[in-house]
Amino acid sequence: MNKRLDVLICGGGACISSHSHEFKKKLQEEIEKAGLGEEINLVETGCMGPCELGPVMVVYPDGSFYIRLKEENAAEIVQEHFLKGRPLQKLLWQAPEARKIVEQKKQVPFFEKQLKIVLSNCGRIDPENVGEYIAQRGYEALGTALTRMTREQVIDVMTKSGLRGRGGAGFSTGMKWKFAYDSPGGQKYVLCNADEGDPGAFMDRAVLEGDPHSVLEGMAIAGYAIGADQGYIYVRAEYPLAIERLKTAIAQAREMGLLGKNIFETPFNFDVELRMGAGAFVCGEETALMASVEGLRGQPRPKPPFPAVKGLWGKPSVINNVETLATIRHIILNGWEWFAAIGTEKSKGTKVFALSGKVTNTGLVEVPMGITLGELVFDIGGGIPNGKAFKAAQTGGPSGGCIPAKYLNTGLDYESLKALGSIMGSGGLIVLDEDSCMVNMAKYFLEFSLEESCGQCVPCRVGLKQMYDLLEKITNGHGSMVDLEKLESLAYTVRATSLCGLGQAAPNPVISTIKYFKHEYLEHILDKKCSAGVCAALFPAPCVNACPAGVDAAAYISHMSDGRRREAYYQHMQNNPFPIVCGRVCPAFCEKKCSRGKYDQALAIREVKRLFADWAIDEGLGFAPPQKTHKEKVAVIGAGAAGLACAFYLTRLGYKPVVFEAMKVAGGMMKVGIPDFRLPKDKLQAEIGVIQRAGVEIRTNSPVATIEELNKKGYAAVFIGSATRRA
Repeated sequence: MNKRLDVLICGGGACISSHSHEFKKKLQEEIEKAGLGEEINLVETGCMGPCELGPVMVVYPDGSFYIRLKEENAAEIVQEHFLKGRPLQKLLWQAPEARKIVEQKKQVPFFEKQLKIVLSNCGRIDPENVGEYIAQRGYEALGTALTRMTREQVIDVMTKSGLRGRGGAGFSTGMKWKFAYDSPGGQKYVLCNADEGDPGAFMDRAVLEGDPHSVLEGMAIAGYAIGADQGYIYVRAEYPLAIERLKTAIAQAREMGLLGKNIFETPFNFDVELRMGAGAFVCGEETALMASVEGLRGQPRPKPPFPAVKGLWGKPSVINNVETLATIRHIILNGWEWFAAIGTEKSKGTKVFALSGKVTNTGLVEVPMGITLGELVFDIGGGIPNGKAFKAAQTGGPSGGCIPAKYLNTGLDYESLKALGSIMGSGGLIVLDEDSCMVNMAKYFLEFSLEESCGQCVPCRVGLKQMYDLLEKITNGHGSMVDLEKLESLAYTVRATSLCGLGQAAPNPVISTIKYFKHEYLEHILDKKCSAGVCAALFPAPCVNACPAGVDAAAYISHMSDGRRREAYYQHMQNNPFPIVCGRVCPAFCEKKCSRGKYDQALAIREVKRLFADWAIDEGLGFAPPQKTHKEKVAVIGAGAAGLACAFYLTRLGYKPVVFEAMKVAGGMMKVGIPDFRLPKDKLQAEIGVIQRAGVEIRTNSPVATIEELNKKGYAAVFIGSATRRA
């Protein structure tokens, strides 16, 4: 019986963590209460993609796309939408760039540039119902291969399609199958690498949870092609939902004769078993994975021989990852020409990315190979939240590299990423904004690789530890230029001499960040500063770190909270003698980095500054000129902000400087460049008066020809404008 409405609720891991199960239960109750049980088909599907917005739900046939659903929304949705036919607009996806409410899934900007092949069933079918998979032409490709194609023809189709391994290395799938097919031996194996371990990556998990039969079908086709009768899926134990749905899918396939003996009434036999891994990242490497399946410690071994020749239990074996296997059936059904027409010349088809980090629309996306990084981050990802600037994208997880903003127009394919010093990897893509420290980011990924190293080879075991120690030293403010040279040299040595892919790729984040963000390393080493405000050892508080003048905002805020306005004023004057000016015209960099803003709202630091600054002027607070002065005469050229600040701090060192200004008034751009409504001139003059009373002589309308002329007049030291900010 056809139902009036099909209601699909996302059952991916992200939506489950956002309580989609609780919402589904409540929605079912409301549907029954309204007497609509016979009219509405409520289905839990796999991941729909926009994980940031979960729980999400799509209602067909109208395609209404609901986001961020809560249990209390269930009754209203049933009454307004399911009964009266009026989609609840307040719960639909808002599209700011289109200035409208998105009423249908196809209108959502997140999906417009996507091309779903691997994820075509995820979010559309019940993953625990094999009938729904079959309705989407499921197992038709297997039947076609077994009854209409020879093994050589299947391998030829895979080779011509240009499909490359989606696990990271990008090796030709057809060529890998051909090697295993040509290897002699009666027993051969097919292995599915579902040991997804990259931080921020969840592509394989989503496919296993949302479309497990596509992986089983891909494995069976691979088994037929190479002559294998047994397959193993190696999945990490941290994926309980994926494991549960795989077990269900395997049982269903066996029951229907799609796994087991004489599949499709042919002589072909093939079965699949699960093997759970304990979460070792190194077991994502194919030889370590095979060792773990065999019950041994997961350690890589030297190659050759390659698994296609000598693999699991010494037998020829093919290892493909989840995404690769889920693509197989589509190529068989649609032809290699169709697949080869998608993507670039050398990188065919689509790629699934786990988009995460500092981006508005995090989630799972599938795009044609060659799409630019900018399109992925800004058109699909919605850009950087909170008005922040894009800094870099980390592709390939801990084995990849950081791509800076100048390469936003670079296409995402194997060759382009390799040229930039990164890799495609399994598809993790972490977006970094202006608040990210690239030195700390390199340290984070290196620490991950260090902890996950099996320790078998010296370059990886010892080299990564030495590299991490150097990065720790730099981020703590104790690094030197010699340390930076050692770090770079070690990175290239470890990459060239490690045994397996983990060690060979582990230095990539360090190498790429030094290549594109060396200025941040130099800043950490030479200036003992972290502009991003991440390396806590290099600053007392984020707000202080953000201030160009280094004013201790945290200290004067603390004074003000205790009512100590005098102490707050003098605290500010230690680093900047213009609190009145800053309280009115400063861009308030400190507020943008205020730690309080992470929890509710940033403190109004500039307004607090204005309070004690105005009070101090009204009270006549200031500084007395030095009692004992140095005999040297000091001149400062220019009575702008920098010149006056320089002269003021020279008085604190015991000098009585003279400031020469060519204009008729002191104050520079503060005086002539800022309108009165922003900075009243009487307030500015009062602040200049504090500097004068401190012992600074200002001579306006006094052009000076040369520094030599001042020297002849007896001035031993001369400071010029903005070059004197640290004098």
